[in-house]
Amino acid sequence: MNVLEALRKRKSVRSFLDKEVEKEKIKTILDNAKRAPSAANTQPWMVCVVSGDKKKKIEARVIEAFERGKKTTMDYQYYPLQWDEPYKSRRKETGLLMYRTLGIGREDKEKQIEQWKANYRAFDAPVVLYFFIDSTLEKGSYLDYGMFLHSITLAATELGLGNCPQAALAEFPCIVKEELDIGRDKVLLCGIALGYEDTSAPINSYRTERVSLEEFVSFYE
Repeated sequence: MNVLEALRKRKSVRSFLDKEVEKEKIKTILDNAKRAPSAANTQPWMVCVVSGDKKKKIEARVIEAFERGKKTTMDYQYYPLQWDEPYKSRRKETGLLMYRTLGIGREDKEKQIEQWKANYRAFDAPVVLYFFIDSTLEKGSYLDYGMFLHSITLAATELGLGNCPQAALAEFPCIVKEELDIGRDKVLLCGIALGYEDTSAPINSYRTERVSLEEFVSFYE
């Protein structure tokens, strides 16, 4: 598989097989992704690979907090405070597409909540990668981090592993940091669910659309 093939094949996987992910594959993914560019070679990434009982404990605590109505408090503002077009429509359509695929009606709030809680279980993937960055770093390093994260998704795709980058995994950073013994000087950016895709699961059957080049590219000569 070449890079162009991986770019087209990669998708957000939201249902995984109950199958262990080989540690050597995870090491290979991260060892290659670390070649991502970063300003002045700062390499601002810090990764925690979590599985087994530790993963279950974090998920249980996060879901408990969610069910108790505890407000999510991410370490940084991920989404805009006000959704404008075209982003508002794209976000809405993505959500509706997923619910239609699962047969969850617009009024079925209980099933919608249960599906949302699946986010906090990393969709039952056997492995979660949690990503941290020093709080002293600025927006440029966040851009660098994005290239690192995408490199991980492409490497995982080439090695036959499904994956899903998730902001939701960073919604309760205090719990995650406490369980992983991470200092408050670190910012929890996001997580990536990692495992073998359950190709029979309906939720993995839909694909979101991408706009045409004409909608976002301008050529100047």
